Amino acid sequence: MTIKIGTRGSKLALWQANYVCNLVKNKFPDIEVELVIIKTTGDKILETALFQINDKGLFTKELEKELIEGRIDMAVHSLKDLPTELPVGLKIGAVTKRELANDVLVAKNKSQTIENLEYGARIATSSLRRRAQLLIKRQDFQLEDIRGNVNTRIEKLFRSDLDGLILAYAGVERLGMREYISQIIPVEDMIPAVGQATIAIETRKDNNFEGILEEINDKETEFCISAEREFLKLLGGGCSKPIAAHCFINNQMVEIMGIVSDINGQKFIKDRISKPKAEAKNIGRELAEKFDKSGSKEILKTI
Repeated sequence: MTIKIGTRGSKLALWQANYVCNLVKNKFPDIEVELVIIKTTGDKILETALFQINDKGLFTKELEKELIEGRIDMAVHSLKDLPTELPVGLKIGAVTKRELANDVLVAKNKSQTIENLEYGARIATSSLRRRAQLLIKRQDFQLEDIRGNVNTRIEKLFRSDLDGLILAYAGVERLGMREYISQIIPVEDMIPAVGQATIAIETRKDNNFEGILEEINDKETEFCISAEREFLKLLGGGCSKPIAAHCFINNQMVEIMGIVSDINGQKFIKDRISKPKAEAKNIGRELAEKFDKSGSKEILKTI
């Protein structure tokens, strides 16, 4: 039996696809796995800020087309790129154990942190979520867009007059570039993107691999990302809006924190809910309802 796995062609995407391949092979040594590299719209549009493109399927829809038409059997994604509403006939078949979900600062001076960067420091990020939370922390920052893969962005930083760059810890770690990290930013200071640091395996609903998917799925990660995605879906968010949520489990207690902000970090709502796991089935929905009552829709209308 051969399973065809679709992936983007970046170094990080290939790392993630090979990670999934190895999970499958370790559990099912008799199964052959073939990688199919597919270029997405997000890989082709390199000069425009992500939030300006406003396409929820920017890094996923070409893979989903191949999946729907049966040319691949699974598609491997960074979960944060996957819209909360999937095409008809598709589903998230499994998620892998989550890496550390924090964002990181990569600064030219490795001793620097978000707190001690000089006044008016120039920071690069292509994310409205990161932009808003940086400005909530420090209104003096000068923020600039940056595009490209993880390694490309780091190279751009050291060739420019920028002072720092914000990236996801997971991508930097997976590419073996941890030595560039100046600071792992606490999630309380910068709440990660929904699903950040999680690898998702998307499949057709009528697939023949349920046993395989069940074996490689991480149940705790699935629980947490489901709560985050429910929160995002109910608020109507995507990568073009400054919305974030992070859910985790500690000693059978589930906690979810979230934020909704305007793009300048001047009006925002930040809140959290904590519950015993047995009572936390709808914790993402509950946090979204709390935000709705606090005026999140009015903030999002300004974007």
